[in-house]
Amino acid sequence: MNMGNALYLPTCLCDPPQFHNLQELRHSASLANKVFIQRDYSEGTTCRFQTKFPSELESRIEKTLFEDTVKTLNNYYAEAEKIGGQSYLEGCLACTTAYLIFLCMETRYEKVLKKIAKYIQEQNEKIYAPRGLLITDPIERGMRVIEISIYEDRSSSGSSSGSSSVSSSTAR
Repeated sequence: MNMGNALYLPTCLCDPPQFHNLQELRHSASLANKVFIQRDYSEGTTCRFQTKFPSELESRIEKTLFEDTVKTLNNYYAEAEKIGGQSYLEGCLACTTAYLIFLCMETRYEKVLKKIAKYIQEQNEKIYAPRGLLITDPIERGMRVIEISIYEDRSSSGSSSGSSSVSSSTAR
């Protein structure tokens, strides 16, 4: 899918907009750009994401905060995919009950995915939304990427007539 959106940059990128919560971010800001953190297949096909800091976020968030978020997500996904006694038992119960057990029982993997969703929600509220950023849960993108939306204040993007326009296209 080709996304060709015009991106309006404010005259000064050194002062990112400040938002206090997710509702304020969604209502008073317009989407300026999206950054995609790709999967890291260097250690096999387990679910892990690259920790390389994207240049688009340099004026928005500290590198260490971003890396801590991605490393924590990678640790959660490693925990979810870990095979142990509980996974073995779940598999045996699933086979003996023709998978009907999953109608009344939540798997360990599903529990960890809920922890990940809660963690992303907390990170958005405490760290990312105040900086005009929003992380989308990778499960919503087929576990292919971590999507970070960059918002800018509508009042600054609409009132500045001298803002430059840059075309951004990403093949997805």
